[in-house]
Order: sequence, then structure tokens, then C-alpha cells
Amino acid sequence: MKKGCYTALVTPFRNDLVDYEGLDKLCRFQIENNITGILAVGTTGESPTLAWDEHNSLIEIVAKQTKGKCFCIAGTGSNNTNEALSATRHAVQAGVDAVLLVDPYYNGPSSLEIRREYITPVATTFPEIMVIPYIIPGRTGTQMLPEDIAILHRDCPNVTAVKEATGNLENMKRTRAICGPDLHIFSGDDSLIVTMVSDPAIKASGVISVASNIAPAATTRLVELVAEGKMEEAEALHEALKPLFKLTSILTMEETPFGEVKCLARNPLAIKSAMALLGMPSGCCRKPLGKMTRKGLTVVVGYLTEVMEKNPELLAPVERFFGVDINARLKDDALFESLIYTQPY
Repeated sequence: MKKGCYTALVTPFRNDLVDYEGLDKLCRFQIENNITGILAVGTTGESPTLAWDEHNSLIEIVAKQTKGKCFCIAGTGSNNTNEALSATRHAVQAGVDAVLLVDPYYNGPSSLEIRREYITPVATTFPEIMVIPYIIPGRTGTQMLPEDIAILHRDCPNVTAVKEATGNLENMKRTRAICGPDLHIFSGDDSLIVTMVSDPAIKASGVISVASNIAPAATTRLVELVAEGKMEEAEALHEALKPLFKLTSILTMEETPFGEVKCLARNPLAIKSAMALLGMPSGCCRKPLGKMTRKGLTVVVGYLTEVMEKNPELLAPVERFFGVDINARLKDDALFESLIYTQPY
């Protein structure tokens, strides 16, 4: 697995059905803009809301699209080990290069159980495929710890990478210290790319990115600059990309008849809303995620406007590939209204 940027691809919908034509366009956009690899049907791809036939079809299409062009990862994780085994079997048959297994959500197994009862059965059943554990306790309510990752890395030759989205730098340093230099650590947080790749105690290999749905070339270049030690250029590019990196979640305070409440638009709601604004295939998220509030989408428009005003070159590939006028779309009131809840909180 190469160092670089791997896009956690959104799943585009049209009228709540998978938009396969849109998926084709998104894949071509990524490949034409120098992406290292594509993750099909990860959690950014709304895997929990997909039927298994949709899930499998999406993986087949992305595997075919990427063959010989870039690395392909399939999200085959579940909170049910038998489902993960079945999904991985299909992904292997589809010809992917690796599978990503998110920690089992809701049922909350211990770190030992995640290793013994989930990752190990998949890794040993399919020794021919790379298996990448995905550590994101903020979304799963559980976490496989560095010690169990080290045991897996020692005992299962195909567990050679981990996606780290704990946000905890000490946890990452512990993983590197006990797993050794040959485990690939990939950032699951766009905002931490520079820190994780440049820190000698972490030595991340890159990122599995959300923002690269919109800016694949620039996010890939950011990883390359840090890896090459060109820190001044990297910091400048990181600063330019910051508004896009903030699209993973948007927090607003909303008025209700009973007082003010927090409203958190979590990934992939903001990135898909941003893509719709830009004219990229995306569609709405599947329920129970919904539309953004007026305040939330105003924040998204603000981030995109900031990029267009300060660093329009970051979004120029979107304009060229999809044939859109981004400045005009960001000022389109009808488009804005179509993407928000029209009723008050």
C-alpha cells in the first residue's frame, strides 16, 4: 500500500436510489486528479444505510473503475462478524486491493473481542487481502487499542495498516512504538494530516480523506509535500485547505420552542451538501440523516466562498470536470433552499 491520499468516497443518491451514473463520474474525477486510492462504501459512503445488494454493487463498480489506475479499498465492516466475512468474501471476488473494517458499533465489544472475534476471523479467512482496522471511537462507542493492533500485526501478515481517527496523538504514538516501523498508519482526520505525517513518533503514511471528495489533487499533494519534508509549502497548502477540512462536521445552535439546542451535522452530511452546492453528484443523505439547517448550510457556503475568494485553484478541477460555475452556484438562492430544512427547528 503506497503512501498518499485515499478518498473515502461518498455514495451519490438520486431520489434516494443509488446514482450509479454519478458514481462513475466521481470515480473518474478522482482518478483524473491523481488520487492514490479510493475507498468504496466506507462509513462516509453511508454503509449503514445501504442494502447488501447495493453495497456489493458499489464495490464491484469501484473495483472495476480503479483496476490498473489506483488502489481500491472496500468497506466491509459491520457490527456482525458474519456479515463482515460475507462482505469481505464478495470484495475479494470483486478484485479489490484491501478491505477496511470499522470497529463494531453499538454492541461495544472490548478491544480483545474486536481483535479475536472480528478482525482475526476476517484476516485469517482471507489471507490474500490486506485488512485495515478502522479506529473511530467517537462514532462506534468502542475502540481496539494499540496493544491488540500490535498482536494482530504480529500474528496476521495481512494486517499491515490501520486507519486512525481517535484524534488522540498519544494513542497514535503508542501504536507506532509497539507495532514497529512497517505498519502503515493512515489519518482518519483531514485536519491532522500534517501533524501525523511529520511527527517522527507517528510517521503516518497519509490519509483516508473526506475533503478529497472535493479536492483530490490538492489533498494528495499535501501528503506528498509533508513526506518530502517541504514543510513551508505544506503549511501554506494546509492553510488553504482548512475550510474544506472543516466540512466533516458542522455545529450550530438552533432555536426551538423550548430554548436553544446544539445541532451537529455529522459526516457525510456537510460534505455531501457542499458537493451538491458545487454541482457534483451527491444527492441527500439517507435517513436518519436529513438535510442541514439554514444556519448549518450557511456555514458550508461560507467555507466554500472562502476557498473561492482566497484559493480558487483548489476548486478549479471541479469546475473543469463537471462544467460548473461555482461562484454562480454559491449565490443561487433556489439551490440553497432545496438543500435545507424549510421548517423551523
